Order: sequence, then structure tokens, then C-alpha cells
Amino acid sequence: MFALLHPAALLALTGLLVPVAIHLWNRRPAREVAVGSLRWLAAGANRRLRNLKLEQLWLLLLRAALLAVLAVAVAGPVWRTARPISRGVVLLSAEAARLPTLAGIKPTIDSLRRKGYALRWLSAGFPRVPGAAWRAVAAGRASAAVDSAAARQPSGPAWARVQQAAATFAGQPVFVVTSAALRDFGGRHAPLPAAVSWQALPDTTTSAWLAAAGLVGDSLHLLVGHSNEARTTYRPQRSLLPPTGQIVRLAGLAPLRLQPDTTGSGSLRLVPANGATSASTPAIEVRKSPLTIDLYATPEYTADARYWEAAVRAAAVGLPVALQLRRVTDRPRQLQADWTCWLSDEALPQNWQQTVREGATIWQEAAGPGVPDTASFAAADASGSAGLVFRRGARPPALGSATVWADGRGRPVLSRRMLGRGATYQLHTRLAPPWSELADDPQMPARLLKLLQPAAPDEAAAVLYHPRNPGLEQQLSRFDHRALDPAQLTSAPRMQPTAAPIRAAGERTTDLRPWLVLTAGLLFLLERWLAGRRAGSTLPTSI
Repeated sequence: MFALLHPAALLALTGLLVPVAIHLWNRRPAREVAVGSLRWLAAGANRRLRNLKLEQLWLLLLRAALLAVLAVAVAGPVWRTARPISRGVVLLSAEAARLPTLAGIKPTIDSLRRKGYALRWLSAGFPRVPGAAWRAVAAGRASAAVDSAAARQPSGPAWARVQQAAATFAGQPVFVVTSAALRDFGGRHAPLPAAVSWQALPDTTTSAWLAAAGLVGDSLHLLVGHSNEARTTYRPQRSLLPPTGQIVRLAGLAPLRLQPDTTGSGSLRLVPANGATSASTPAIEVRKSPLTIDLYATPEYTADARYWEAAVRAAAVGLPVALQLRRVTDRPRQLQADWTCWLSDEALPQNWQQTVREGATIWQEAAGPGVPDTASFAAADASGSAGLVFRRGARPPALGSATVWADGRGRPVLSRRMLGRGATYQLHTRLAPPWSELADDPQMPARLLKLLQPAAPDEAAAVLYHPRNPGLEQQLSRFDHRALDPAQLTSAPRMQPTAAPIRAAGERTTDLRPWLVLTAGLLFLLERWLAGRRAGSTLPTSI
């Protein structure tokens, strides 16, 4: 349908009178020279000059058409067509497209597509999944399809992306297919509309990796991580220190080679034997010094200090180096340990910031009476769930903090603020009852172990272990295969097909002004060519 954005601009069509007036009045009076009997024809010539008539009709039409096209272009012409919507949307994440368990949900997706549902990627902009890409995914050849530009766009936390999709496709049923991996469900879990159905596919694959290495005497202490759908565990292994350059073989892992650090610091590293360091086979520094922790607690935190010390000693079983935990009774003036547990309502000393920038880590807990909260701790299974979490609103997460542990609604239980190569951890509850039941959580030592591992300091490992994200948290983003409890999703998948005809939702508008400007340019060139041709064919005459 043709429409004008500015109809009043059509008043510019009155400019068509200009070329008509030029053609009617562009009659220059001839110079009269009385020669013989021609002087008797002067009266008749004057009468003929009074009879106005059009000349060079094609040139007049070209000029009028040029002005008309420009006038219509100023009026803002557009072409509007009705844009139909689909009966629903199927959103497929790139992670789910790679899973073998997608075969179980494929008939459902095909059925929805036949009913008019549009298949889109769960990524920025929600681009459509081409038919060829879906056939490749359904046939088990997801690599080429998922690696396309549309699927490679960062998807971000799944919950936030689905919430955005619900607003984008308002009024339509949305069927979401994602991986059930716990790592994809970070952030705040705001309520979703009832039109959203969610199918989380389990990841049945497992992973094993070398998490850390340490040198104690002449023994090489290794920490090997294993992750599957149910849990993530770490198993310590010991062996004699092999000679430099020797191959180290561990069950379930690719061969590793022991080599000196290239920075000349005298430290050792375990690198892949084939020399191809990648995200799946990172280089690990062999730590030689023990992990030192200073614990300072004021009297009101006595119980919390006892629970924190017990949890750290339980986590230290998995450390590849020895643990030196010291109870500090006097307020420390300087940070002299790798970790400092600050259990006090007092503010942190300002002069500690520089030490944190150099790699130190501080742990703090909540203060005050606390506010009861019914949200439970987010965990992969029932065995790792904690009870009530008590919060304190007077000490919110610091600006620039990232959530490390979250509750079932995505709110932070433990946040981390990076400062240089170090960090400050803020626990928004306490370990001691009745604040929480975290101390009784069997997964608590494993969670602390992920935080206690130091970052690799050398430049080669900095590519894999970002200095602003130290410890095993970086590794878990790649190796963690734990699945989210389906009960934490909105509900079971609900199919909402409809037999109603596809209705129009809005209009698609095409701007015609660029085409009119191009037409005006062509008419102008044609007018100049025709005007020059007429001028060249008119020869001057003399009497």
C-alpha cells in the first residue's frame, strides 16, 4: 500500500507552473529591420506575438516530471505491506544443538515447525535457523551449523535471554530448548510469562582435567578434576618428581610434559606433551610454596571463625600443597598471607588495597542481625542444597562485583570484587547457624576448594587463567557439566500449538525516497541531453 509520510509537502507540485511559464513566455522579441515591403508586415507580426502557445513539448514534459518526482520525494513516500507473525517461536541454544540428547526432542520441534512455529537461535537478535542448518543439527552434524555467525554470537545467561525473548515475541507461545548445564543459569531469575515453555536437555558427557599441581619435597602432588551431570569432584594423586622434559601420564588425561618456566623464575610447569596449549588442555604451574591463610575474628564472630576454619581444613585435603592456617588475635596491619579471613564489622584498612592488587585475597562475611530469607541455595542436586539463607541489606555487593554463588532466584550469596591480581570475597550470610546451613552442606569444602586455588602468574597461562578471574572458577566455566535441577525451571514443557490462521502483526515499511531521488537524477541527465540537442539543431538565421 502506497502512503505519504508528509502529505503537505505535495504543495511543492505547484512548482510545475514554473517550466510552463518559461515555455510560454520565453519568446524574446525579434529585432525589427524595415527592409522594403516587409515594413507592411509589422502589424501582422505583432498580432502573432500575442498568440501564446507551447513549444518543445518533450522538454517541457521532462522538466515537469523532474519537479514532480522531487516534490513527491519530499512528501516521504513509503510502501507498506502487512507482516504476518508465526504461531509461536522455538528458541534453540547453540549448546543444546551440540548435545546428543537433542534427538529426543527433535520430533517435538519438527511438529511445532509444521504448525507454524519459527525456529530461531537463542542468541543476540534471535536470528532464524535456516532449514539447511536445522537439517544438519538434526542429522548429528551440528558443528557447521552451530559455528555459523548467527549461533556464535554470545548468548549470555539463559534466563535473562529467555526473558528478553518473552518481551520480543509478546503474545506468542515460546518453546525454549537449552542445555541443563548449571553454568548457563547465572544471574537473577525473574518470573517468566506463562506462555514460555522450557525444555532443558541433560549433558551426558563427562570431563577430566588437571586442576592444580604442587611440589612437596621430591613428590609431585596433582589435583585431577572430574565433572558429570550429577557432581564435580577432585581426586589428589601423587608421584615422584620426574626429570625436566619427562612425560607425565595420568589416567583419563592427555600426556603432560614437565618443563621449566620460560620467565626464569625457577618454577616448573606441566604443559601438553604435544606442545599445543589450548583451553581444553591448559598449562599448569607447579606450586612450590604452601598456601598461607590468616584468620582474624572479633568476639562476635567466634562461632563463624570456628566453622570457617573447619571448612577450609576440609577443603585443604584437595590442595596440591600444604596449608598454613594461622589464627590472628591482633588486628593485622599488613596482609602477609595469600588469604586473609576478616570476620569483623570494622572496615578494611585502606593500605591493604595495594597488597590485594599484587595478588592477596580477602574474605568477609555479613554483619548485623540479618534479615530472614526463604530462598534456598542453588545446587545441582538435593544432596548439595542448603537451607535458609539470611541476608543483610546494609552491606550490598560492592560496585563491580560478580556473583560467585547464587540462590535459587539468582541473587548473590557470595560475590567477588576484583582488584588487580587479587580479589575481595563478600559472603552475604554467615557460615554459623542460625544464619545459614552452609556449614552442613557436604559440597561446601568443594566450593571453597574452587576458590583457594591460586592463579597461574606466568604470561603463557594468563591467556587461559585471566588474572581478573583467578582460581578454579575459570576452569569450571569450561569443564563443569553439572545439571540444573528441573524443579528450578518454570514448569514442565507445555505445548501450545494453535490452528488459527496466521494474523498480521504490524507492517513492513519500505522507504521509496532513494528510488525517487535516483529517478530524478536520470530525468535531469535526460533533460540536459535533450536541451543541448535542441540548441545544437537550431541554426541562427539573418535577414
